[in-house]
Amino acid sequence: MMPKVHFVEDYERHVAELMASHPLDEAMSLAVGGQYDEFGKLMTDIIASLGVRDGMSLVDLGCGSGRLAKYLGLRFHDLSYIGIDIVQALLDYAQKQCPAHFRFIKHQGVSIPLESESTDVVVAFSVFTHLLHEETYLYMSEARRVIAPGGKLIFSFLEFGAPHHWSIFEGTVATRKQNAHYPLNLFIEQPVIRLWVDKLDFKIESIGPCPLGQSLAVLTRI
Repeated sequence: MMPKVHFVEDYERHVAELMASHPLDEAMSLAVGGQYDEFGKLMTDIIASLGVRDGMSLVDLGCGSGRLAKYLGLRFHDLSYIGIDIVQALLDYAQKQCPAHFRFIKHQGVSIPLESESTDVVVAFSVFTHLLHEETYLYMSEARRVIAPGGKLIFSFLEFGAPHHWSIFEGTVATRKQNAHYPLNLFIEQPVIRLWVDKLDFKIESIGPCPLGQSLAVLTRI
C-alpha cells in the first residue's frame, strides 16, 4: 500500500471538518480557499490568455472541488480535461459541476498517473503553496514527463519577495501559535524556481504577480 504523505492527512481532515460544519456548497468553496465562482472565472481567463484553447488536453493537478474545471467546461467545449486530487469528496463534487467528458482521478502519490508526453498543459493553482520543496520538485519533474514538447506547466506560488504575501505568512504563524491543524503554507522564492527550471530542462515564459493574489510561473517544456 502506498504510504500517505502529510498533505493527504491534512486535506482529508480539513475537508471532513468543513463538510461537518458548513452546507455542502460553502464547504466545497472553502476547501479551495473560497470565492469559488469568482476565482474559477479568473483562472479560466488567465489560462485562455496563455494560449489554452479548444482541442487541447489539460491536466489540472490538485483540482479540488472543481473551481477551475467548472469554468473551463463552460468556456471550452472541446477541451480534453483530467482533474487529479487526493480527496474523493472534492472529486465527487467537481464531477457534478462539469461536462460528462471531463475525467477525474483520485491519486495520493507524489506523481502524475498518466502516460509520458500525453498532455499539452499541466496547471497547478494553489498546490505547490502547500507542499514541501522536494514534493514540488517531484511534481514538476512528473509534469515535464507528461507534457508534450512545447507544452506548458502553469502554477501559482507564494514568495517573500512579494510584499502582499506577508499577511499569509503572518496567518500561518498565528495558526502555529494556537497549535491548530491547518494545511501547510510554504513559500518558494524565484531563484529557487529558476534553479529547478534549469535542472528539469524547462524554459521560463513568464514569472511574477497575477490577479489571483499569488505569483504565477509559466514554463515551457523544452
